[in-house]
Amino acid sequence: MKKSSNIIELVDVCKQFDGVSVIENINLYVRKGEFVTLLGPSGCGKTTTLRMIAGFEMPTSGQILLNGEDISKLPPNRRPVNTVFQKYALFPHLNVFENVAFGLKLKRVETTVVDKKGNQKIKHEKLPKEVVREKVKKALEIVDLVGFENRSISTLSGGQQQRIAIARAIVNEPEILLLDEPLGALDLKMRKEMQLELKAMHKRLGITFIYVTHDQEEALTMSDTIVVMADGLIQQIGTPEMIYNEPKNTFVADFIGESNIFSGVMPKDGQVRFCGKAFECLDGGFEKDEPVDVVVRPEDVKITSVDEGMLKGKVTSVVFKGIHYQILVQCGRNEIEIQSTSAPEVGEKIGLVFTPDGIHVMKKVFRVNKFAGVITKRNTVEFGDGEFECDVTQLYPGSHLDEEGYLITAKGEQLDLTDTEVNVEVDLHAITMSDNLDEGGARGNIISLIYKSEYYRYIVRTENEEDYVLACEDLWNENDLVSLIIPKEKIRLTLKTTEGGKV
Repeated sequence: MKKSSNIIELVDVCKQFDGVSVIENINLYVRKGEFVTLLGPSGCGKTTTLRMIAGFEMPTSGQILLNGEDISKLPPNRRPVNTVFQKYALFPHLNVFENVAFGLKLKRVETTVVDKKGNQKIKHEKLPKEVVREKVKKALEIVDLVGFENRSISTLSGGQQQRIAIARAIVNEPEILLLDEPLGALDLKMRKEMQLELKAMHKRLGITFIYVTHDQEEALTMSDTIVVMADGLIQQIGTPEMIYNEPKNTFVADFIGESNIFSGVMPKDGQVRFCGKAFECLDGGFEKDEPVDVVVRPEDVKITSVDEGMLKGKVTSVVFKGIHYQILVQCGRNEIEIQSTSAPEVGEKIGLVFTPDGIHVMKKVFRVNKFAGVITKRNTVEFGDGEFECDVTQLYPGSHLDEEGYLITAKGEQLDLTDTEVNVEVDLHAITMSDNLDEGGARGNIISLIYKSEYYRYIVRTENEEDYVLACEDLWNENDLVSLIIPKEKIRLTLKTTEGGKV
């Protein structure tokens, strides 16, 4: 049997804290010698995943395999991994040599000795001083800090301290090096320099790096493979080029680099409609007139004359970014961003051209909100951790409510709908938000927002983790606590059916 090249595998891994799920059914493998980056916003579960690989957290369910063997319950000190944290945790009272050598001095190695009677015995002995000295020297060579052995930690810059933390981790020769946002405390210039140094260090060492960051540039610069995470789930796995050029969904497109995101439809394979026009594209496999999301990167929008443009618009903003201009153009209801080395004037009318290979079509993840609901004795409906007024007569065509609130069917039957289970559907554009928490039927925090050219798409999560997806032209902030307002005529109800198909 061929031995697997995977050094780490996560199989159906889930993690809960106090009954709240933070990692949901993750499946992931890491090849030996690979540089893998877990990328995502704060709270997405990337650090928790890293801590489970390190052994600082145990999975609630699932398996973590090291070279094919289950290590899910193995303590950290018995795993061939070392971790570098954002806070380097160097010992200020020890010099550079002593900091790097600290783990080696605690290490014990098995040696076989023969006693006077000729019996073999196994002893656990410290590493010889000359071995420790040689290993520390080699580690400092790798991080380019030879000659710093006797320096005090307090005299080192942030970048030098970061490299000492890495030296202390690699001196034990781990199979896997875990790095939890190790560049977060550095300034921008030093962070960019250390990105290149880490990549070069990875090549020299040849060991497996698993890196955690929320910085897209770090991930794109250093990684062999990027794992994009959001809300405890893996959104996409691929090379930096694949993640950037072929995002799987709007979250990935929005999180990695800049994107123009449009709502569109697919009339047929090779053609997509958005911004009121049909465009040739390279995508297919969708149903006829299926609603889709369309992504066009700003650098893939070409400026031309008004007469030659596929779309026409007015320049509303021009900002010089160093290597290009960021240009905003208003095309009807749609705002489109362009990146170009030359810039028109603000107020100028221009034409825009999209090429087929610059248009990326993906399935629309959120098309309508769907909930399981229950009718109350007040003829309101409870769903999504809230309660809303509704029109219960839509459950029975031709029905009406009598003066006491009972439903009278078209046949004259009187029904009490209390505790009737229903299916609830609400369109994204039917929900509005308010900062008056008593105004709406439910309340929650904004956990996600994506700009889609003519509106923002928000996800609001309630206290009991019910999610509402809505479209709004106004800009709100992530984490804002809001109430949700849905007009009764916008709530669609149908009776819930049993497995046998009966109401």
